[in-house]
Amino acid sequence: MIKVVLYTHILAATAWIGGSLLLFALGVLLRDRKAQKQVYAHLGPLYGYFETFWLVILWITGLTMFFHFGFPDVFKHAPDSELARLMHVKLMIVGGLTLLTVIHMTIAFKTHGIERSTLQNIVSRGSSMAIFLLNLVIIWYAIGIRDAL
Repeated sequence: MIKVVLYTHILAATAWIGGSLLLFALGVLLRDRKAQKQVYAHLGPLYGYFETFWLVILWITGLTMFFHFGFPDVFKHAPDSELARLMHVKLMIVGGLTLLTVIHMTIAFKTHGIERSTLQNIVSRGSSMAIFLLNLVIIWYAIGIRDAL
């Protein structure tokens, strides 16, 4: 059963990060602002629901594996171990990523179809870039955790 959970977690991570890479590429490669707005206007809401679904799946499968592999005991009995350190940092980053996602999605849905303020633009784009970069950091820590197991 845990293999199904792990597979689902990897699938969800692939979907989550793949979507992030696609939107990042569109933001960089689509130089025409009008075309960019049109693409994001159509793709944005669909992407938001898609990504929310996969983020929830990541949390469910991640927590399932966290308890299955006994991480509460690792934190309790070996808090200074490399495994505990890696997992602690990853959990903090995932928490930050989730918070940034909520902020980004709130602005995105609140302003869909209307002009954003300068502050909304800065926060939305900044959170989007931070989410993109944190995805890469999370992969790094996931590999480290896998190696430590």
